[in-house]
Amino acid sequence: MHILSEENIKKIANQKIAFDAVEQAFIAAYQQKGNIFPVVHGRGCDEGNTFSVKSGNLTDLRISGLKTGSYWAGNHLKGIPNHGTTTILLDEGTGFARAVLNAGYLNGLRTAAANAVASNSLARNDASTLGVLGAGHQAIFEIKAICAIRHIKKVLIHSRNEKTVSKAMMELASSGIFAEYADSETVCRQADILVTVTGAREALFDAAWIKPGTHISAMGADQPGKRELPVELVLKSSLFADYPPQSRVNGEFEAAYGENPDLDITAIGAVLVGEHDGRTDDDQITIFDSSGIALQDLCVATAVLDIAIEQGLAQEVDF
Repeated sequence: MHILSEENIKKIANQKIAFDAVEQAFIAAYQQKGNIFPVVHGRGCDEGNTFSVKSGNLTDLRISGLKTGSYWAGNHLKGIPNHGTTTILLDEGTGFARAVLNAGYLNGLRTAAANAVASNSLARNDASTLGVLGAGHQAIFEIKAICAIRHIKKVLIHSRNEKTVSKAMMELASSGIFAEYADSETVCRQADILVTVTGAREALFDAAWIKPGTHISAMGADQPGKRELPVELVLKSSLFADYPPQSRVNGEFEAAYGENPDLDITAIGAVLVGEHDGRTDDDQITIFDSSGIALQDLCVATAVLDIAIEQGLAQEVDF
């Protein structure tokens, strides 16, 4: 069995690897060349500690496995992140673990790559202003991923905590991306591409603030009850998701689906293979919901693991 540390993953993983792997995962999900199993939500023994398990397989590629995402509320007191991510790839011949990856950094890349894949397909060709609601760790991944695939002239960020915005702006500047702080209404009204990346459970803004032609990537809703967008806006927009069945019960479109059980949601994979037009005019408002699917994790982990083994960066142990 191979063990791959976060330190060594950082030597290998990059936006291009993540983009290509996530695109592959979305196409496989749409073409049903694999299975996505129900998400399991659990709790640790102590109050405030939670985890989820996402699992699946890719039948053509012969990959099976799972990802656990945890939130341990007191970790920051120990000098380690509250969020933890572990990906386990199984041996198709035996069912035993063939690799275990500390996938915290990889999860950031993979999540942002989903945004980049969708935005690249759905945003207007002339989109040049990126607006972001949320300024935490993941927001930085999201901004870098969009700037890597589109010619972004202005980046506007809003968060209720201005200190996190300042910290994000400094980190982005070190990568050559210069962002500005703005209030939430300004961010929404000016954005050609709007990214929401928070843990919110109610709408972050007024639907009237979104101009025609905006593309929105809703990245935060990954559990029942979470949402970032006004239902009014969702009901009048063109909707896309990594996995539509999950987005109705475990993602951004849950509340809107409760109001309209006939809600039309297109798998982003259909756009990627040319079986759906995606954006059809410059005034259309498009929304992509990323609730996250295991196939993303399996494809990204496999791509990185193959390189790590080739470069001697994966530790091999008896199991």
